[in-house]
Amino acid sequence: MESIRKRLEQDLNVAVGRLRQMGGAVAVEELPGAIGDNSPFADEVDEIQANASREIGFATRELLVERVNRLSAALDRLAEGDYGTCVECDEPISPARLRAMPEVQTCVRCQDRIERLGRRYGAVAVEVLAEDE
Repeated sequence: MESIRKRLEQDLNVAVGRLRQMGGAVAVEELPGAIGDNSPFADEVDEIQANASREIGFATRELLVERVNRLSAALDRLAEGDYGTCVECDEPISPARLRAMPEVQTCVRCQDRIERLGRRYGAVAVEVLAEDE
């Protein structure tokens, strides 16, 4: 269990470090500028590229925040003695899955079910939105 705790803590430190690095880099990019000849965006293409880069930064930051939360939750489960047990069905999670993704909370079977339900509900939501238009 000590090696698992060390791996989780190491992964957590790396993710938090990357998040801190990104926070500074994105803050500089977000400074507003006047649109016009004196703008840092000489043309529309530069502005589009800057916006795309900013959106990628936001998405990456969001993924890192989610990973930090999952790693913290895994450390909590480890401390409580629940690590390695699926939060959905209470069955053991395979060691290979835990080695690949130490922060995982569900077994493969439950994760597959969750993803299938998510796709189904996502398709229903798209249909409802299309009907409202």
